[in-house]
Amino acid sequence: MSTEAGIGVMGTKLGMMSYFETDGIVVPVTVVGFREGNIVTQVKTSTTDDYDVVQVGYRRVRDKKLTKPELGHLGKAGVIPMRYLQEFRLQIVEEFETGQKLAVEEIFKEDSARKAIPEHLTSKIDQGKDKRLELTSETKVSRRVKSNAEQDRSVLLTEFNVTLRTRIRVGYGLGVLHDVSGTTIGKGFQGGIKRHNFKRGQISHGSKSHRALGSIGAGTTPGRVYKGKKMPGRMGGSERKIRKLKIVKIDSELRVVMIKGDVPGKPGNLLRITLAKIVGKNIPKN
Repeated sequence: MSTEAGIGVMGTKLGMMSYFETDGIVVPVTVVGFREGNIVTQVKTSTTDDYDVVQVGYRRVRDKKLTKPELGHLGKAGVIPMRYLQEFRLQIVEEFETGQKLAVEEIFKEDSARKAIPEHLTSKIDQGKDKRLELTSETKVSRRVKSNAEQDRSVLLTEFNVTLRTRIRVGYGLGVLHDVSGTTIGKGFQGGIKRHNFKRGQISHGSKSHRALGSIGAGTTPGRVYKGKKMPGRMGGSERKIRKLKIVKIDSELRVVMIKGDVPGKPGNLLRITLAKIVGKNIPKN
């Protein structure tokens, strides 16, 4: 299981529309809204759970909509009942605590790149004490990270470079690339033509093969159908991630963001938004 480039949030797909950029070019955008939620419900560490992860809840519901184990889990964290729980595996989880709200207004804004830097590093930049730190998009902040499992022995993990966009409270904002995951629209049981873009046979001239699948393999050898053979079956309704999408508009009053292009699912579906993973830039190569 790979790590994320930064903490993610969950939202609700509201629909699609056209958006006119400042230069007059019209682009298709998906409008994503945010209901009550995006609250940290649990922080797992390698000491207790063998991996570092932040669990986030989204979309408030009535108590009777959840089971007693779910209510007990959320009640222990001291948070409101929420429908969805998802985990984000991160390099550093010490900056989060149970009950912490991931405010959408703070995450999605243009000047969030500066917010991504810790205060003690920001002060050094302002005072010019550390010549290596500069407030630019290409600045790399060198950090040494201690492993929770080996704090007693003070064993340091390998030092790695992290750009401003890879910090955990990172700069989601205009122009920053994101990965959006969701469940695609279910199409039900479909044939080979619609599901796999097969060609049909002749309609006239006595052809008896119009939309039929045709041969699915030889007879005696191999005497079976190979796994993965493209055949009719259930289409859609699967998890799909669209990578490197760009945010073109942020409306803090309406609590919506506009993402260039289309994302999986129909209006009302749950979406998972994280920073785009770029190996070597915002996540370590190893």
